[in-house]
Amino acid sequence: MTIKRRDLLKGGLASMGLASLSACRFSLVQTNNDDLGHPSSDYDYVLTAESVPLEIVPGTQSPALGFNGEFPAPVIRAKQGVPIRILFKNNLQQATTIHWHGIRLDIKMDGVPFLSQDPVRPGESFLYEFTCPDAGTFWYHPHMHSVEQLGKGLVGALIVEEQTPQAFDEDLIIGLKDWRLDKQGQFLPLSIPRHAARAGTLGTVKTVNGQLKPTIDVPAGGLVRLRFLNLDSSRVYHLSLKDMQADIIAIDGSPVETPRPLSTHDMGAGMRLDVALQLPESTGQEITIYDNKGRGYFEIFRLRTTTPKRALLNEPLTALPPNPLPTLDLPSAQTLHFEFEWAGALSPVSPDGKVDQTFWTINRRAWEGLSATSLPAPLATVPLGKTVIMHLHNATPHGHPIHMHGIIFTVLKSDKREIDPFQSDTVLLERNERATIAFVADNPGRWMFHCHVIEHMKTGLMGYITIA
Repeated sequence: MTIKRRDLLKGGLASMGLASLSACRFSLVQTNNDDLGHPSSDYDYVLTAESVPLEIVPGTQSPALGFNGEFPAPVIRAKQGVPIRILFKNNLQQATTIHWHGIRLDIKMDGVPFLSQDPVRPGESFLYEFTCPDAGTFWYHPHMHSVEQLGKGLVGALIVEEQTPQAFDEDLIIGLKDWRLDKQGQFLPLSIPRHAARAGTLGTVKTVNGQLKPTIDVPAGGLVRLRFLNLDSSRVYHLSLKDMQADIIAIDGSPVETPRPLSTHDMGAGMRLDVALQLPESTGQEITIYDNKGRGYFEIFRLRTTTPKRALLNEPLTALPPNPLPTLDLPSAQTLHFEFEWAGALSPVSPDGKVDQTFWTINRRAWEGLSATSLPAPLATVPLGKTVIMHLHNATPHGHPIHMHGIIFTVLKSDKREIDPFQSDTVLLERNERATIAFVADNPGRWMFHCHVIEHMKTGLMGYITIA
């Protein structure tokens, strides 16, 4: 059975509470026919990557990139266990793909050029068809020319709704993204080598859903689900509501077994966090969401309580239903070790004067790149169905959000912090941290394994693991 966009429009707008977002509004795709004359009902969504002027710095226009000519990008809403069809059109001047971040899908739909599909050339289209087995908060972005394409705006939210609707009075997407812009709204260099060799090149303008420190209306007395997405290429957010009580209900799309209090949660590039917040009953109350750095609390945005537009559900907070992950068999697991190391500022120069900016390695190997005729060897090959334990060591002076495609793993332990085991597709490794993760290799394919600081990925900290 295929969900039609008309059904998504009805259900999605209602559950998202879009009317309260004002200038932060997300929109859904609307189109009548594709280039081949097929009716729009043949697809659940049609996405187009294209150039678009955006007003990020007030009063200026930035030469950005957007899906369907807008930012925030259209929200893709799927239903757990139900197939979805998305027609993608490339109207850029360079090739691209779409990667569905965090989704356990068929390798042919994963969006990595040459490894899982051919690049989508300018003027070409590609039909993505897959089924999301897991409910939660995910996102989508290119996996080609990533520094430029992500840095200029090609990022969007992918929400997979639970088979059984969950009771919240409001369900809000909070997309966090920096932009490297000058005061006239023009893009600054998106990557600076000395920063790429460290924590990454940070943006100059921080936005929430494309806005500067917005205030978002929420229903007084309601139970709100906040879906935080770090859509940035480099920045780590340390999310906190300071003295306001809130509960973590999912990490990187995967529900936690029991909701846990939110104190400060570190969220690296590409990571997500679902938080449940019981709002004050009085109107006009403002709740500030902070980036907590050391002893400092820096405002990201605010929520403001208003008169509810509909009757409140008055439902107590319960855990989200678990996703259908396979059971780990740790006693018989295959064990792998990965060292993430820093090559420092060593930049060999070729005879023609070209600098080889390779700053990072995995097990002493830097990413060699992909092409139609060249495929590097995998970092490891594991048998289909085997439980795998990975010991990860960040032997560098900088943090790394380590992401794996096509698999949800369990974070078991760390030598830097207390771990209550949880499922995720990304683990944020602090400098000099050792962590252990485990998963069942139940999804065949060649799956990327990399740091999601885009410059780190592009300058060596990337590889892939074969499951066969």
